[in-house]
Amino acid sequence: MRRRTIAKTGVGALTLGALGVVFGDIGTSPLYALQTVFTTDHHAVHTTSADVYGVISLVFWSITLIVSIKYVTFIMRADNDGEGGIMALTALIQRARVKSPMTKLALVTLGILGASLFYGDGAITPAISVLSAVEGVKVAVPSLQSMVLPITGAVLTALFAIQRYGTKLVGNLFGPVMALWFAVLALTGAVEIAHHPDVLRALSPSYGAKFIFDHVHVAFIALGSIVLAVTGAEALYADMGHFGRSPIRRAWFLLVFPALTLQYLAQGSLIVRSPKSIASPFFLLMPGWAQVPMVLLATVATVIASQAVISGAFSVTNQAVQLGFLPRVTIRHTSRREVGQVYAPAVNAALFAIVLAIVFGFGSATALASAYGVAVTGTFIINTILFLAVARLMWHKPRWWIALAAVAFLTVEVTFFAANLTKVVHGGWLPLAIAAVLFVVMTTWRRGREIVSANRVREEGGLRDFIDALNSGLAGLVRVPGTAVYLNAHARTTPLALRANVERNHALHERVIIVSIETKRVPHIHHSDRLRFDELGHASDGITGLTLRCGFQDSLDVPVMLDLAIEQRLLERTVDLQRASYFLSQITIVPTRASGMNRWRKRLFLVLARNAATPVVYFRLPDERTVTVGERVAL
Repeated sequence: MRRRTIAKTGVGALTLGALGVVFGDIGTSPLYALQTVFTTDHHAVHTTSADVYGVISLVFWSITLIVSIKYVTFIMRADNDGEGGIMALTALIQRARVKSPMTKLALVTLGILGASLFYGDGAITPAISVLSAVEGVKVAVPSLQSMVLPITGAVLTALFAIQRYGTKLVGNLFGPVMALWFAVLALTGAVEIAHHPDVLRALSPSYGAKFIFDHVHVAFIALGSIVLAVTGAEALYADMGHFGRSPIRRAWFLLVFPALTLQYLAQGSLIVRSPKSIASPFFLLMPGWAQVPMVLLATVATVIASQAVISGAFSVTNQAVQLGFLPRVTIRHTSRREVGQVYAPAVNAALFAIVLAIVFGFGSATALASAYGVAVTGTFIINTILFLAVARLMWHKPRWWIALAAVAFLTVEVTFFAANLTKVVHGGWLPLAIAAVLFVVMTTWRRGREIVSANRVREEGGLRDFIDALNSGLAGLVRVPGTAVYLNAHARTTPLALRANVERNHALHERVIIVSIETKRVPHIHHSDRLRFDELGHASDGITGLTLRCGFQDSLDVPVMLDLAIEQRLLERTVDLQRASYFLSQITIVPTRASGMNRWRKRLFLVLARNAATPVVYFRLPDERTVTVGERVAL
């Protein structure tokens, strides 16, 4: 479905769209990356030509290896029905045939950890991106220095406030603005290089190697900041489902990669010529008359970069809920045409509060850079491990190929991660703390859900046996007029609400539709494959089963799916869905002393379950025609 949708859109339009969404984060890294390298740890990296050329060489080859080779060339091949990202990789692992259950569990747990690190990274990106852009005011108009934090706060407040309207509100401007941004990066970089072409020698890997071997300790410190040049690489893979592999590759190699290369070379040239420019090499590279316009353009560009991360958080949340890693949260679809455009109010509010606290807590982009990098490099490592697992388990790549790729990618990424561990005490603990909280929440919910589901199945009993028993003693039941739709947790078990209605009220509607929802480990299920009809062994009792199959990025609108069932003639047109009553089994979870989870995790699971979005909203049921029947299930 996703592939066909992409095929109908022009490659040029998709490439322009990819510029606006995919490359915002990595495209705004020149605002702070080199500045951080040369100012961190009391200016440990010197501004001599040898050190500068060494740093530029490491930046260029890091981008080449991690982005151009690893992500664009290899990892983007590991798509799940066209979708990418850490959740898509995790879904692939769940579908793969693994001999050892413990190995699969370990890989899926890694996927959950990667998603948790994404949230940690997502909290830092809007803060450092917008703050670094607004700090250009200190260069262009020094008298406004005291206004940097208030302006940043105002921009972020406006950004999070418009999330409820969807990305389409400003989406039409994203592509052209980022095209202009990269054009300016390339142009200003080319002008500087034209006047000082010696800096082109920094493209040789020999300068990077010499810098490392001559200054091992300093180079290790520098690597902790050099990684800032590749933050946002995950977006290339995560947003693949929206634009397709080819447009992203085309935009990267034709515009983004050349523009970033020219910009970093130019900033290096400027630092060699004027060591004091390390205070703000990006803005000082611009002529005086262009600095104020560049502050405005940079602010817009960082807002776009932040938008991509925020939208990604909504998308990851939606996928995690569907895959059973998070409790139900309210998800609103902001576009009738684009499946992937979703808005999660609770996630938006939490992210806004955290981002604002980070901005005012750290106070500057330089200080905030100390917190950036740990989560990013951790995500890189996990992506590589999961990709290699997919390559081995599903593509059956030879062991030597897996070993070679592991050495090539993990050696670099583990080194980056180790270098960033030095930042933990200086702020790097923040994204790790956010990730740790999310990891505990996701693993607790997943385990608790498994236990509750198993106990619930025992309480519900077999559906076929229940229907057979009903038909053998149907005369004792009162058949009331109308249609009843029972939502069922499992296709083979009896809805608790149905069992309670029959046993307590001795009544059954003339028409009963038992709806089971089956979430597949693929992003989307085509409408023609979404419904499965079952007479449940008795064609004339008015009781039928309907299984709704959906992908982990599909919306769950039960009334719409029932209308589709009538269109596909799975249900008779005489079924009155406009006046049908919906019955939900609302379970009350009762904690016990049974093994399986620690007490504190059981308490956490109860808190999560009590605060989960109501099924009425989540499944888009008509509130005035929905009846909830309560039952108890042990934990």
